[in-house]
Amino acid sequence: MNQHKSLFIQLFSILILLFTSTQVTAKSASSKILMVVSSHGENKGETAPGYEFDEFSKAYLIFKQHGITVDVASPKGGSVEADKYDPSKPYNAKVLADKTIMRKLNNSITTKQIDASLYDGIFIVGGKGAMFDLPKDGALQQVIADVYQQKGTVAAVCHGPAALVDVQLADGSYLIANKAVNGFTNKEEKLFGKKWIKEFNFMLEDKLVERGGKFQANDIMLSHVAVDKRLITGQNPSSTVAVAVELVKSLGFKVQTMPQYKDDQTLAMVAKILQGDTQAAQIMSSNQEKYHIAMAGMYGFYYLKTTNNEQNLRHALTLMSLAKETINNPTLDMQIAKTQHKLGDKQAAIATLNQLLANKPGFQPALDMLKSLVL
Repeated sequence: MNQHKSLFIQLFSILILLFTSTQVTAKSASSKILMVVSSHGENKGETAPGYEFDEFSKAYLIFKQHGITVDVASPKGGSVEADKYDPSKPYNAKVLADKTIMRKLNNSITTKQIDASLYDGIFIVGGKGAMFDLPKDGALQQVIADVYQQKGTVAAVCHGPAALVDVQLADGSYLIANKAVNGFTNKEEKLFGKKWIKEFNFMLEDKLVERGGKFQANDIMLSHVAVDKRLITGQNPSSTVAVAVELVKSLGFKVQTMPQYKDDQTLAMVAKILQGDTQAAQIMSSNQEKYHIAMAGMYGFYYLKTTNNEQNLRHALTLMSLAKETINNPTLDMQIAKTQHKLGDKQAAIATLNQLLANKPGFQPALDMLKSLVL
């Protein structure tokens, strides 16, 4: 009797395991996401801006890792042009080697042909091209509204939320009205979007607010995701992974361990430095193979343009000083010296200038500043 009971328990356990496995597989097979990219790009973004391949890659790899089927659409359909990107980055290299998704990317479905009922969610990729064609695409607006109204999830990152600004639901209300939302901020646009900003029909942050969105944001180029039930929006490229993960969660998946990319890890540490973490800079300095030290330094350089607060100036100085040797550029060194002087550390500024002149004798801006400090 005990033998039969033991056998029954074993068989029951096996059946449960098989049933669970079947359920997971069925869920994976039945889940489908539409990724949308801009058709606007030409000449790798030089003639006309397109979509960001980095954002596409990072998001797609997360969907693929969870067994989610992905289709690719664009306003015009067919082949789409990304802005210039580095194909050697690990996430880009993986996508470029994926024949299935590259075939879909090179033969994107036109938004006019999309059957929204086929999709559990939609992910709108950013890139400045999104500001030009996605807001004008009535077919895309309808697809977004339909996916949302059929209880699907709408997600967008960086400039991708530009596709949402005129999306209206069946009751006539704007999709983003009274919902937490974000996207590429005015501050980020003025710092990093100067080439195309004059050609935009609107500033993304302003338009999202105008449509009733409850705009929220982080410091420049740091990850931030606004989640309002089935509406998920990310601020900038560094928010891509987090947006994709939130979309996966919304579909009912248990999120698997995500790969840690060097650029995202770097900006996460930058965020810690800006929050006053006194150990973060030392951790980065001691593990330089794990982080983009130059990226951290350039972040400090640009961050200076957004603040005059003493504490923030010190954080910017920490970041620039961290990358001083790696970047080895007189422009950065001059900015370090100026920040040191602004913070009242005249001797440190003089030391920085003397070191700069030792490496680059006769550099006039350093000579002029040094002269003004020692008089």
